[in-house]
Amino acid sequence: MSKTCVIIGGGIGGLFTGAFLAKNGYEVTVLEKNAIIGGGLQCFRRHGKVFETGMHIAGGFIEGGSLNKICSYLGIMDRLKIQHVPAECMDELYYRRTGEVFRIASGREGFIDSLSEYFPEEKQGITAYVNELYRIKDEVKLFSLQEQSDDSFMNWEKLLVPADELIEKFISNEKLREILAYLNPLYSGVKGHTPAYIHALLNVLYINGASRFIGGAQQLAALLKEVIENNGGQVLAGCEAAYIDVTDRHLNFVEDTDGNRFTADCYVSAIHPAMMAKMVTTGTFRKSFIHRLNEIPLTSSAFSVYIDLKPDSFPYIDHTCYFMEDYGNMWNQEKHNSDKAPVSFMYMTPPDENQGRFASRLLIMCLMDFEEVRKWEHTETGKRGEEYEHWKNHFAQQAINLLSHRYPGLRSQIERVYAASPLTIRDFYNTKNGAIYGYRKDCRDMFYSRLPVYTKVDNLFLTGQNIILHGICGVPLTAIITAEEILGRNVLIRAINEAVSQ
Repeated sequence: MSKTCVIIGGGIGGLFTGAFLAKNGYEVTVLEKNAIIGGGLQCFRRHGKVFETGMHIAGGFIEGGSLNKICSYLGIMDRLKIQHVPAECMDELYYRRTGEVFRIASGREGFIDSLSEYFPEEKQGITAYVNELYRIKDEVKLFSLQEQSDDSFMNWEKLLVPADELIEKFISNEKLREILAYLNPLYSGVKGHTPAYIHALLNVLYINGASRFIGGAQQLAALLKEVIENNGGQVLAGCEAAYIDVTDRHLNFVEDTDGNRFTADCYVSAIHPAMMAKMVTTGTFRKSFIHRLNEIPLTSSAFSVYIDLKPDSFPYIDHTCYFMEDYGNMWNQEKHNSDKAPVSFMYMTPPDENQGRFASRLLIMCLMDFEEVRKWEHTETGKRGEEYEHWKNHFAQQAINLLSHRYPGLRSQIERVYAASPLTIRDFYNTKNGAIYGYRKDCRDMFYSRLPVYTKVDNLFLTGQNIILHGICGVPLTAIITAEEILGRNVLIRAINEAVSQ
């Protein structure tokens, strides 16, 4: 008889975990509170154009990459519409105050050579730094889908230094130290706290090659849903879990807001652990554990500006760009100046089918502290009031003003502007304070900030970006650990590698 599993949350973590289990004989039911599945993969459509809410760039989809292998194992890789970012320039940094532009190439040697052109006296240090990134990557066996021999997915002691100290160990030039932390918006780094392994894994992931979804990331969610359904499972959108019944450390059923009950052999929570804890039978978890779930520091949230461009007006940019007002802000990008304008942001033009010379959309994304919107935290979407709408529009326009320094004709090329704040992320992703990368991993106290995939409830497991790794590559890797807690250690990793080798 097949075993059954109920998964709470149809985001990236829930869908990948569900797909892994479904492919290995489990009848999976995924409960997603939103009308659209996918979490950070969600897209929305306005005036015929698709805008991504969260997953704008991706690593690991190149040949030999972990996501390429995972999606090949699931049988969906060849159906994904993906555009690989050109190696000669994967990222571009612009500093407005000085007018400096840095174009960074991908590939291990390309990355070293491109930065060495700007800082020739630091080439030896840059080389040693990149070698150290790859050494750290090799320590994390899961990253390369290698079999693991113990419960820890990495040797913590070798890797628990702050990311900024890792950079400083090899680099003396202050400008270059900051530039090497430019991927900060992809992990919301905090100086002195963010572990070096997070910085290293993200950098190696993109140095190896970055990719974009053509027409939006929602396609990945749809394909994962297909894997689950083709193996006898179901993905229920608009089905919000409300109560988790537990007795004697055993989960009996999950009840949704309509009173429907879902039973299974095992259960996986793919939502924020603090949100899950609110649903569980009182007394299931100790007060100290619940306190911990609510007190672990969170990563920043974000503010996004979605720009609908006029036809044949703004050139398509085939790489990701980073706008910096000045030096000194790389480790505190969620802070804004006195006029409530961002000090830095990421921007890009997503690709369309048959992408030509001009872009149809432009995205601006900047980190933001939830305190910026705290006064409206008890409001609902569409009912936040005039003051909120004025603030949101002002911030969006300030971002556009800054980008206009780089592209003077930008305002004349804009058809429409939409914006989303940390409140939007909180409500649609069901994540505390709209934290885009969940819990903040802290190298000063990893035991406190990192949760295991198992719980005190014998048939309840955790997955998602709050648990081990975040992002488009990290969450599927975390899903492997969760699924293997149910299926057996290295069962999935062996199956993935065997499928790829064949």
